[in-house]
Amino acid sequence: MQALSELYQHFLSCRKISTDTRKDIKGSIYFALSGDNFNGNKFAKDALDKGASLVIVDQEVFKINEKCFLVENTLHTLQDLARLHRSTLNCKFIGITGSNGKTTTKELISLVLSSEKKVSYTQGNLNNHIGVPLTILNISDDTEIAVIEMGANHIGEIAFLCDIARPQTGIITNIGKAHLEGFGSFEGVIEAKSELYDFLRNHDGMAIVNGDDPLLLKLAEGLERITYGSSSELFTAEIIASKPYLNFKWTYQNQEFLCETKLYGKYNMDNIRAAIAFGLYEGISPEHINDAISAYQPDNNRSQLLDTESNRIILDAYNANPVSMSNAIESFREYQAANPWLLLGDMFELGDAAAKEHKKIIHLLQENGFENVILVGNEFFKLRSTTNFPTFLNLQEAASHLINHPIRNAQVLVKGSRGVQLEKLLKFL
Repeated sequence: MQALSELYQHFLSCRKISTDTRKDIKGSIYFALSGDNFNGNKFAKDALDKGASLVIVDQEVFKINEKCFLVENTLHTLQDLARLHRSTLNCKFIGITGSNGKTTTKELISLVLSSEKKVSYTQGNLNNHIGVPLTILNISDDTEIAVIEMGANHIGEIAFLCDIARPQTGIITNIGKAHLEGFGSFEGVIEAKSELYDFLRNHDGMAIVNGDDPLLLKLAEGLERITYGSSSELFTAEIIASKPYLNFKWTYQNQEFLCETKLYGKYNMDNIRAAIAFGLYEGISPEHINDAISAYQPDNNRSQLLDTESNRIILDAYNANPVSMSNAIESFREYQAANPWLLLGDMFELGDAAAKEHKKIIHLLQENGFENVILVGNEFFKLRSTTNFPTFLNLQEAASHLINHPIRNAQVLVKGSRGVQLEKLLKFL
């Protein structure tokens, strides 16, 4: 086995990490990660042939030449390398977790801070035990602030990610019924998400906390904190319009600002308030904060408004859990579309609570008087006898229905878990 310090010196000479030989890996260090259904060691030769400067393997049979660096476990080595790199960085680290809104909050905070500072932040959804190390290893020495998104689906994962990233400041956006299958219960979700606050409390850190959320305030007891929300003394913000996009005004030190966003849904206001709070805490001018939030353009199936030849689509199909699904439905009701339709997919990873939570969504739709609803996925399909809404087991069946019963001149909310891939139905809308 070879020393981590030796590997780190090589990393400093190339500053490029790869884990996928299908991408451009020339000059990079390739980590041969393995999972339940794949063995990255098998691609060691392919990585070298494609120009990798070094290959990290954990099976000796794949150490084919001096460019192969043999370790006990490639994943652990990647994580240890990130820890070592983190220890050399002098920038501030912000940790972000939560059941809903953490990616949008991360992007808003990063955009606000980037208006005046050199910022590195989590790209895409690289927020797990692999993504966080990769994010840290991508941080340059001149970075002033690093914004790290932390996802989890089991207890102990946030604590583990905090041990690698070592944030000095953090935020829990909210705590809801997400990933119940892994956490076991809502109490498990609370325990897992609060691991960020626990780390900050034990390391003299500071939290930005939603002062309108009693649970988050309770979890943040004994922790230095700044609050945002309706009772915040730092600034005030109120919605003035939400159709089609969220517009609001906010006041800071007797200065009033009007912000016109490209975000759909009142539920995004908490994400915006968090970004304002972080910006003010880091000394960003309110003018730059306002400009950054106005400029933010959502993508990747999150709170997007898209126009097709036939309809306007409200696309929010990156992920879904009971809280985010309910929020989306309530916002769509308030939107008061002339011809409203809802295309909804299953909410994944709810474990034993799946049937109950999907039934609640059907009841919510019925209570709000929605008539034009299409449901897709195994959990909704199990409940088809409880509703008159067209309900389909998979995308193929739903696509066939949309072809035979086209939707025209409508405004359509598209919401579901990532695994349902509802965006594949957009071509039929």
